[in-house]
Amino acid sequence: MNPHELRNDIPLLEDYVYLDAASTTPTPRSVVEAMNQYYYKYNANTGRGAYSLAVKATEKLEEARKKVADFVNAQAEEIIFTKNTTEAINLVATGLRFEKGDSIIVPNIEHHSNYLPWLKLREKGVKIKIIKADENGVIDPGRVEEAADENTKLITVTHVSNAIGSVQDIKTIGRISEENNTLFMVDAAQSFGHMKIDVKKFKADFVAFPGHKGALGPVGTGFLYCNLQNVDELEPPSLGGGTVIDVLEDQFKLEEPPRRFEAGTLNIAGFIGLGRAIDYLKRIGMDRIEKHGKDLTKRLYESLTEIEAVECYGDPKNIYGIVSFNIDNINPDDVARMLDEMAWICVRSGHHCAIPAMRHLGVHERGGTVRASIHYYNILEDIEILIETVNEIAKKYGGV
Repeated sequence: MNPHELRNDIPLLEDYVYLDAASTTPTPRSVVEAMNQYYYKYNANTGRGAYSLAVKATEKLEEARKKVADFVNAQAEEIIFTKNTTEAINLVATGLRFEKGDSIIVPNIEHHSNYLPWLKLREKGVKIKIIKADENGVIDPGRVEEAADENTKLITVTHVSNAIGSVQDIKTIGRISEENNTLFMVDAAQSFGHMKIDVKKFKADFVAFPGHKGALGPVGTGFLYCNLQNVDELEPPSLGGGTVIDVLEDQFKLEEPPRRFEAGTLNIAGFIGLGRAIDYLKRIGMDRIEKHGKDLTKRLYESLTEIEAVECYGDPKNIYGIVSFNIDNINPDDVARMLDEMAWICVRSGHHCAIPAMRHLGVHERGGTVRASIHYYNILEDIEILIETVNEIAKKYGGV
């Protein structure tokens, strides 16, 4: 399947130059159809009923879980469904048994969702060791190694920065974590669906994923990979229907994973849609998706830097799928509005839920950056329209 064929399955792209994949991707028809089939044909709760409709719904949900697990080289029991990446990260932050004196290593360029939950643990006496990235948003694994000691309980890092697209050396950091006998968590919000992910090669104990970004799945879907060796390290954040095997008056016995972590009714249609989205990605081929993304990222970065009054952020040799930029003397939000009004271009602007990263880059006071983010459905014409429109704005309003 080529990008044009994918575009034909996404009605929203008929009217917009959509360059905000890092926030969410438009949903293909076939994914919506899979969700509709649930509502039309077997709309029943899962994991509870013995009647055939409920059994079918449960089978379809677990089929989707298996697809997700296979796609990241995990076991189905290691996949915990959540509503988004944020919930997956918080499940670990609130579920692990941290004690006073424990330490956590976290970079300063993280999305707030992989930053704030750890900062809050200071209330329990947990020490947060913040590792500074370089000027291009890259974490030196050596700094992580220097910070790790006998009190380090967890190292957490994003795979691809949501702010500027910098790609981190996850495998090396994973090895460092393993050598120091610490838990290792990866935020894969901006890499899942864009490049091959093998959680085993990450040497990760936990990996948080979205369904609605690179995976082309529905909003309200995400999941946490939890290595079965560490599942007993986690306390379920919520308890209720579906999480227990037995309940006495004064005690209860938890279900086996992952169901012990999935209290109440899940977004059944959404996860069935996510399973269909995984089929979609496999049909296209992850190697093809990754190469296309690299090519468009390179073209966009190089072309924007040629425009007078435009500054791009990050190392062009080490970013993927995201190009953050600014036009001199224009607020990023104003640039985004003009792009929308002039050419129906959809980009994100502001601090990207990563204020420490914006401060690190020196752009916090000016309002952050403009962020263009791509996927396989984007074509060269999308990039050219953005470049031409940015050039027009820069000539008219940028500079001194």
